[in-house]
Amino acid sequence: MSSYDLRLKDLDQVLESEVIDLSKLREFCFNGIPDIKGYRSLCWRLLLNYLPCDRNKWDEQLDHHRKLYQQWLDEILVTPGSIDNEECDHPLSEDPNSKWNTFFKDNQALTQIDKDVRRLHPELSFFQQATDYPLPIVVYSCGTKRLNRRVGMHFLNSANVVRKGLGIVKISQKSEQTSTSEFKPLEEGSEAHWEVVERILFVYCKLNPGQGYVQGMNEIIGPIYYCFATDPIIKMKEHAEADCFFVFTNLMSEIRDFFIKTLDETDTGIVNMMRKVTDRLKENDPVVHSYLVKNEIYPQYYSFRWLTLLLSQEFSLPEVLRIWDSLFSDSQRFSFLIDICCAMIILIRDQILAGDFSTIVKLLQNYPNVEMRVILNKAAELSSKNRDEESSGI
Repeated sequence: MSSYDLRLKDLDQVLESEVIDLSKLREFCFNGIPDIKGYRSLCWRLLLNYLPCDRNKWDEQLDHHRKLYQQWLDEILVTPGSIDNEECDHPLSEDPNSKWNTFFKDNQALTQIDKDVRRLHPELSFFQQATDYPLPIVVYSCGTKRLNRRVGMHFLNSANVVRKGLGIVKISQKSEQTSTSEFKPLEEGSEAHWEVVERILFVYCKLNPGQGYVQGMNEIIGPIYYCFATDPIIKMKEHAEADCFFVFTNLMSEIRDFFIKTLDETDTGIVNMMRKVTDRLKENDPVVHSYLVKNEIYPQYYSFRWLTLLLSQEFSLPEVLRIWDSLFSDSQRFSFLIDICCAMIILIRDQILAGDFSTIVKLLQNYPNVEMRVILNKAAELSSKNRDEESSGI
């Protein structure tokens, strides 16, 4: 039996236990989840606390949440006055409690969501393809419940994450912009994957009014939805939308502080995370750290996006899936992300030390082709060194 077959056998033993040993699952998944048999989809549901460790509770848990999501859809995907006998105010009413007033405000967030999901992983055809499990109440509504029909066809060029007040996120935008015409809604009876992602994000926005939708969340939900919607296990694949919503919600509960500007300076805010990357780099490569400081290469020029989007824009989707296997398995939740970011800088130190301000910024914002295995191995080395130093009191 090959080492790969032995790994699969070990994983099966963990997953087939009546009560999942989460520590063993984390240990296994940290080194990468096999891209077969729906392993990743199942493990992510467990690692992100959507499924309980007790297998006997899985069916009940899934059934409850899927029905709950459907209930929310029934309530949210409604245009004021579209329900028979519904009391509805005037569309021009200025009453803050007006259903039409809420409807139009929702459209402001929906416009941003629609623009973002239409350019989700344009290098892949997946998000433009039809889902095998379209939502009947939407695709047979003559367009009345398609969210993108509520959005005017006007799209502005913008960076992928825009946060005023924290400095430059990205100095130059990618020149290759995918035409929004490629992301057209499909005909009656069908819908594309990007339309499903748009609906999930809109429901999240409606159910989390305190936070709402922040540009960049589309990059977080994209890999999760892709993983679930390509699951070879049909009974899981057909519920990709509902399950993705709850897994995404759980993940956002852990990283939401990255998206809230008023929390930037807190312990869990993005400024502190960037500071950790800088400190880790100073500890492990003071020469590169000093050179970046000398050239005024501030962390918000590159690590803001790396951290906020969990590196989802720096690598291809298959590589992102592999990175997230390790991040979701991290018992300290994303401390390993600091190590990956630090490793990325150290691995291109020669190019950094040979460059000037403009060259270095472009290099860090468009990370070169470094083998993912090399990056993760270096990050694991840094993580191990850090743990040893902490345990010895250094």
